[in-house]
Amino acid sequence: MTTPLDDLFARTRKENRAALIGYLPAGFPTQDGCIQALTAMVEGGVDAVEIGYPYSDPVMDGPVIQAAADTSLRNGTGAKEVFETLDAIAKIAPTVVMTYWNPIERYGVDNFLKELKSHGGSGVITPDLTIEESDQWVSSSGAHETNRIYVVAPSTTEARLAKVTSLTSGFVYAASLMGVTGTRTSVSSSAEALVARVRVVTDLPIAVGLGVSTPEQAREVAQYADGVIVGSAFIRLLQESATLEEGVAKVRELAQDLSRGLQRG
Repeated sequence: MTTPLDDLFARTRKENRAALIGYLPAGFPTQDGCIQALTAMVEGGVDAVEIGYPYSDPVMDGPVIQAAADTSLRNGTGAKEVFETLDAIAKIAPTVVMTYWNPIERYGVDNFLKELKSHGGSGVITPDLTIEESDQWVSSSGAHETNRIYVVAPSTTEARLAKVTSLTSGFVYAASLMGVTGTRTSVSSSAEALVARVRVVTDLPIAVGLGVSTPEQAREVAQYADGVIVGSAFIRLLQESATLEEGVAKVRELAQDLSRGLQRG
C-alpha cells in the first residue's frame, strides 16, 4: 500500500518537477490560525505539508521556529491539537508530522501511529531518532504503513547514508548544511553535493530543507532535488503581520511565488 505522500512524488516525477513542501508548527499562531495558514499554503501551491509537533528542546530548529514553538506551547498545544491539525490538512494535501522522539515515546509508539493514520497522516519526520535506536519504530511504522522519514546531513558518511536510507520511506530529508533551520540569503553549496551522494545509495525522492526562503532559492534547489522544504519563511510572515488575516494572505502569496518558481525551474 502506498501513502498519499508516495503518490505525490510519483506524480511530480512524471511531471518532471520538484514538490513544494511547507512547514508550520501546530498551534501557531493559534490552533485555528495554524489551520488557516496551512490551508492558504495549499491553496497557494504547496504540494505537501509538514506539521510540527512543538517541543521544548528543539535541537534542529533555529530561532524563528523556536519562537513559534514557544508560542504554540504557551497556547497549550499537545498531541490532541497536532492530530486535529493533521485531520484538517490531510484532507487537502499529503501531510506528515515532524516531531522529536520524546513526544512519540511518551504517547506510546503504536498509539501515536494509530492516531496518525486515523487522521490521514502519511508519515513522520524524526530528526533526532538514530537508526541504532529505531528497531521498534521500524517495526511499528511498517505495521501501520507509515512513511519513516530520516534526516541526513553533509557530515553523514557514505556508509551511514546507505544504512539510513535503507530504513527510510516517503522521502529522504536532506539538511542543506550543518546547523539549524532558518531563512538564509543563499542555500548552502553543500546541499547539491549531499543530494548527489544520497542518489548513489537510494532511488527514494530527496527533499532539501534548511535555508530555502525565496522563489529563486527554491528554483535553484529544484534543479537537483525532488522536493523543496520551506518553513521559517512562512513562520516569519505570520510573526511579522499585524493581524492573522494579513499573515495568512502573505503566506498564500509566498506559496504562489514559490510554486511559480518551481514551475519555471
